Amino acid sequence: MSLAVEIVPLLSDNYGYLLTDSQTGAAAFVDPAEAGPVLDRLRAKGVGLDWILLTHHHGDHVAGTAELVAATGARVAGAGADAHRLPPLDRALAEDDRFELGRSTARVLATPGHTTGHLSFLFEASGDLFCADTLFVLGCGRLIEGDAPTMWASLQKLAGLPEATRVWCGHEYTQANARFALSVDPDNAALRARAAEVDRLRAEGRPTVPSTIGAERATNPFLRAADPSIRRRLGLERASDAEVFAALRRAKDVFRG
Repeated sequence: MSLAVEIVPLLSDNYGYLLTDSQTGAAAFVDPAEAGPVLDRLRAKGVGLDWILLTHHHGDHVAGTAELVAATGARVAGAGADAHRLPPLDRALAEDDRFELGRSTARVLATPGHTTGHLSFLFEASGDLFCADTLFVLGCGRLIEGDAPTMWASLQKLAGLPEATRVWCGHEYTQANARFALSVDPDNAALRARAAEVDRLRAEGRPTVPSTIGAERATNPFLRAADPSIRRRLGLERASDAEVFAALRRAKDVFRG
């Protein structure tokens, strides 16, 4: 596989990602919430930066862009539909566009719900998905601009990817997500084991990313709206999957466990 991925922690709980095509040395950074840690890592590796990939317009994903561009000359790619509220774009992207980083190619997925213009980047050959605030480990993003059916459709698009696909999300929210997941799916043995592993990783100061699509299908309640036990717990046995998802999202918004 030609794509190397390095996690760069940003702000208090954000993750940005330094991507390097090992065959050509071409490099990109996904979602620079701030520039300092990214520049420090580039200097430590002795590498430049060719591209900045933006998933959505929120400041905690784009605020370091201008400084990085000024320091490295990197070009910027993001959603053309959101160009009016993103940093200036050198390449406007939309659903099913192909983005080439050296010999590594990403397929662009439109994944609205958290924001209307949210994109995810899928490097199919290496099996790496950068989904920012659409799908989290054991969770999903808040419906800040979209509605539940829109987010449910985006999550279903991601859930349909191969099980081995690695999930690189935008935040370290996993312990809180696990507590909510256990409150609605307490009989899920795979979830209980995963929550214990998450606690161990965090106690060691280690990230809980990447996950995989297979692991999320098995343990993430927001991908499990069809599960009978979750439906019974919510009293929604006859609801549509999108309605169950909406109820889960509302419950998570007020959860204080």
